[in-house]
Order: sequence, then C-alpha cells, then structure tokens
Amino acid sequence: MYGIYFQAHVPPASCLWVIGILKSYEHVAFARTLDINQSIVEFFVTEETKESFLAIMHMLSCQNMVFDLKEMPNRLLQEPL
Repeated sequence: MYGIYFQAHVPPASCLWVIGILKSYEHVAFARTLDINQSIVEFFVTEETKESFLAIMHMLSCQNMVFDLKEMPNRLLQEPL
C-alpha cells in the first residue's frame, strides 16, 4: 500500500531540525528531499499517523520551519518506477 503524500518547502537552515523532530516520533512519516534547489521535501504518511503528522507540521509551521504544506497525489503512483 502506498502512503498519503505531502510536499512542503523547508528552508535549508530548518531541514535538519524538521527531519530530526519527525525521526524522534517513530513511524510518523518518511521524509526525503525532492528538490534541493527549491528546498522541497516530500513526506510519506500512513492513514494511522496522518493526524499526528499534521499536528507536528502545524507546530513546525508556527515556528517558521515549514511552509506551504500540501497533500498531493502520491507521485510514486504516477511516475514509472
């Protein structure tokens, strides 16, 4: 099963913090850089952890560490592997 997919702008100065915070909550999300030049990070989230993920991302956006979080169609379902 493919997870729920999000993208967000995470400034380079915040990237380590954002990834570290997500890793401290085991299995909330898998995150990786999609576009290093535009600082776009993608997040793969399960239905079970979506609420927790969104709460964490809201806190991080209030701290100006995450911008423009969007739920999107999972690109892994759209692009050939």
